[in-house]
Amino acid sequence: MFYYIEGIVAVREPGLAVIDCGGVGFALHTTNISLGALKTGETARMYVHTYVREGAVELYGFISRSERSSFEQLIGVSGVGPKAALAILSSGTPEQIALAIVGGDEKLLTMAPGVGKKLAQRIILELKDKIGKAMGDMAIAGAPVAAAPVGSKLGDAAAALAVLGYSNSEISVALREIDTESLALEDIIKQALRQMSAKLGGNP
Repeated sequence: MFYYIEGIVAVREPGLAVIDCGGVGFALHTTNISLGALKTGETARMYVHTYVREGAVELYGFISRSERSSFEQLIGVSGVGPKAALAILSSGTPEQIALAIVGGDEKLLTMAPGVGKKLAQRIILELKDKIGKAMGDMAIAGAPVAAAPVGSKLGDAAAALAVLGYSNSEISVALREIDTESLALEDIIKQALRQMSAKLGGNP
């Protein structure tokens, strides 16, 4: 329904931002990280996910496309609702969450209120399956990153970007342009996000 909403930040409350756009206040459920990037009275752009359930429509807003993509990946896991997804994304950046999933690190996920060990394990299991499929698709397409297994820096970077919702072709192009040998894994991911953001315009 909405890709993004841009306007004046009218209200900041725990878990909620209201963006005044042309005299209409859009209430957006959001993360602590996104909320911390907003300032009341200043213009902001938030990328929106529209969630429909039982006839009700709720808007979820994020300061970056990568945070929105991570939210959408998380709510695609059985048993993970919007509230749990927001809690997880309030406990770490999208890059940190992606690296935790790729590395099978339950600790970061269970730091989020309401997320126990079993749910964290399910998130890792289901999203790792998606990563495996994405890497397999890259291999079929003959993408250079396909030769890099998960466990290598290049393979882990590709897997983490897949968790964030980027396509195989976007990941392959971005990683080809980065010096992956000399950079730390998190820096590779950040550079790839910046490159993809620059090509699309806006926040990564």
